[in-house]
Amino acid sequence: MSRDVTAQSDVSRMKREADGSWKRSDSTFRNFIEKGGRFEPEKGRYHLYVSYGCPWATRTLIVRKLKGLEEIIPFTSVSPRHSEHGWAFATIDAFPGAEADPLYNSEYVKDLYLRADQDYSGRFTVPVLWDKKHHTIVNNESSEIIRMFNTVFNEILPPEKAKVDLYPEHLRAEIDELNEWVYPKVNNGVYRAGFATNQEPYEKAVLEVFEGLDKLEKLLDQNDYLIGGQLTEADVRTWVTAIRFDVAYVGKFKCNLDTIRSGYPAIHRWMKQLYWHNEAFKASTNFAHIKTGYYWTRTSPDQPRIIPLGPKPDIEPI
Repeated sequence: MSRDVTAQSDVSRMKREADGSWKRSDSTFRNFIEKGGRFEPEKGRYHLYVSYGCPWATRTLIVRKLKGLEEIIPFTSVSPRHSEHGWAFATIDAFPGAEADPLYNSEYVKDLYLRADQDYSGRFTVPVLWDKKHHTIVNNESSEIIRMFNTVFNEILPPEKAKVDLYPEHLRAEIDELNEWVYPKVNNGVYRAGFATNQEPYEKAVLEVFEGLDKLEKLLDQNDYLIGGQLTEADVRTWVTAIRFDVAYVGKFKCNLDTIRSGYPAIHRWMKQLYWHNEAFKASTNFAHIKTGYYWTRTSPDQPRIIPLGPKPDIEPI
């Protein structure tokens, strides 16, 4: 008899703190692709599993395209309808844009985790960077995957893509400093608000989200990018939250003190410019998956599954 892993799949059964606040669990698979290591940088050896609805997974899609890794690392997108069984492949839920698992014909992402480690006890999250040689997960932490994508395949990339550097040495200290407050206040702040089950931790999280947005607004006033006048990983990591804000977080997570489009003109301009002028950002964004992913997923068993019609448009033109 297979063991019950529902608690690792079902968002409505997530653990909260005693005060009703929510804390994200750390990623578990933290290996790196590197020359001379167990996971060598090779074309076609790795496969990326993502959900277009998930901001963490979308980070990896954006950097994959910016670095020209399309022919080196293929990817598969799951259905955005996250159920009590977790993320499903198209063989179970043929939502438009979802795909079947080309490697093992898995039904759910959880099947990959249990193939890698039958005793795995963490949550079944995306992204998943998979090694086809050892049939295991290399890494499921998006911040580390994008760092790998930024450098480890440079020797097999054409020169124009190899020279793309989203974490340049002269800006690393500034990028790290910005990431350190954007993640808790904004990236994860919306989740702390949305998953809180008491008023006090919800309000604390929401106020911190908007403190973070206020700070980002000042940084982007008169600037096209967050740091150094150039596109960096800081833009990628922040943008995936901004693009979901009005269509998902304002409603689903009750982050409704304001919207990006009405209250943050600098963030709004920056967000639109990246979407409309950089194909890596637009191609990695699927608004149907984003809205369905958030509003279909039940954070409590009695929630209805109703997908909102608005806002219209999903993103405004330049």
